Amino acid sequence: MLTRGKMMGKQWIVIERLTCWRTGQPGIGAESPQPAENCGLGQGYVEQGLATRVAWAVREATNVIGLLSLVLLFSCNSKETRVQQFLLKGNLAAKERNFGQAENYYQEAIQLEPCFADAHNNLGTVHFQQKRYEQALPSYDKAIECKPNFLNALFNRANTEYELKEYYKALEDLDKVIAMKPDTALAYFTRGLVYTKMREFDKALTAFEKSQTLDPKSVDCMVNHATVNYYRKDFDRAKAELESAMKLKTDEPNIYNTLSLIDLEQGKLVDALRMIDKAIALAPDQPYFINNRGYIYLQLNELEKAEADINQSIAADPYNGWAYRNKGIYYLMKKDYKSAIRLLKQAESMDSFIDRIYFYLSSAYMKDGNEIEACRAFKKSVERKDVNLTAHLVMQCD
Repeated sequence: MLTRGKMMGKQWIVIERLTCWRTGQPGIGAESPQPAENCGLGQGYVEQGLATRVAWAVREATNVIGLLSLVLLFSCNSKETRVQQFLLKGNLAAKERNFGQAENYYQEAIQLEPCFADAHNNLGTVHFQQKRYEQALPSYDKAIECKPNFLNALFNRANTEYELKEYYKALEDLDKVIAMKPDTALAYFTRGLVYTKMREFDKALTAFEKSQTLDPKSVDCMVNHATVNYYRKDFDRAKAELESAMKLKTDEPNIYNTLSLIDLEQGKLVDALRMIDKAIALAPDQPYFINNRGYIYLQLNELEKAEADINQSIAADPYNGWAYRNKGIYYLMKKDYKSAIRLLKQAESMDSFIDRIYFYLSSAYMKDGNEIEACRAFKKSVERKDVNLTAHLVMQCD
């Protein structure tokens, strides 16, 4: 997966008329780095960093609390004032991650002003933070219906469409953002993430390069550009880009994660383990890195260590399809083929982009005696140009 937060998206929440955004998480062999934190944003937006998808409101929360107090103490009880009070209360609740209360406040604002675009946008962001993407989407739709050129909501909707795998719709919204604000590096960066998921790697590279032009010192863009070259099997170029990024930011864990993946592809398992351990030392609670180490342990045939890491990753992030794929590989190696098939199919349903998913699924079906399904999966694996197709599968399904 890409360095996004990782897939990727920034979610912007509106307080009064000041806007701000925030990064989320969206992770071969093992999985790729998480979506990057920032690739540049136009003036007027406050970057809040990597942590949760919901933006706090403003960089200095004390100013918000003071503003809210003034509104409550000295304003008249007009409809507009009450709408703004509910918006501010919702933002403060969102900051405290009290999402149920935040939803209630935003709904109160919407009840008073049904076409209050800011409240619809912020309500969508609260849903998004809870990974309720299907609920987030109509909130953003309504915000844009009420305010067609609402940049925040367009960006938020693009991120939501990305999560829902509605990639063409995401690109349409990003095109609108770029038309309104063509110097926004973040828009091109997000476009690069979308194209990567679509496996249109040349377009992804072009998008990341445009983002880099607008934000030349963005290590996150450099890492994602390198990651696409990794997907393209251009390992030398990817490694050179990562080494350049390391000179700018030696403590960026995604650099070491991606270097680990390259070592893994080149059969350097000891080096791969050393690099992923560096990434984990810098980000001990990052479930994607822990899952990647589990995959390396699978390649080293250290199954107990692999299972422990994969289980830990799933416990920390039960929505990560890469971890279920690795758990499926674990059962494949344990010769529990039915469990392997179940988990690999679950991984595929979560994210069909996952590397070599059809190769492992084909292998599991074949071992379980289901040649028809094995060859169906094998065909998809061939289309993906998997490098580790076995002679047995080729002979059986040719």
